[in-house]
Amino acid sequence: MRRRRRHYEDSDSQHGIDLAPMLDFVLNLLIFFIITAIFIKEFGLEVNRPSGVEQTASDAEGITVSVLANDEIWVDGRVVDLRAVRANIERLHAANPQGGVLLVADGEARSGLVIEAADQVRLAGIYNITFTTTD
Repeated sequence: MRRRRRHYEDSDSQHGIDLAPMLDFVLNLLIFFIITAIFIKEFGLEVNRPSGVEQTASDAEGITVSVLANDEIWVDGRVVDLRAVRANIERLHAANPQGGVLLVADGEARSGLVIEAADQVRLAGIYNITFTTTD
């Protein structure tokens, strides 16, 4: 017995599945993700460094912490390691409990190092921190 091939007269049924519903679905997904991406809030911290300001007499009574571009930290004229900033600040603050801290950051200093130095000052118990930059 010989099998006969059926010849369809409808040419659309021979060529496969219809892609139009899938394209509609993909387009709807694309629109959904574009619309929801607008409402996603990115978290971050915007920091505007202050311009260089001259030191006033009230700041001169406090402790000066300088962060240089070559990652050196100076506390009252001495180079200290980041881990020793807190101990030096506590020692100097014990001598002058009313004074604050002037944190001077070089314009080319890494922001992360400046923040870490400020964190060490806050861990030492001083919340009166004045920030300034140098060029």
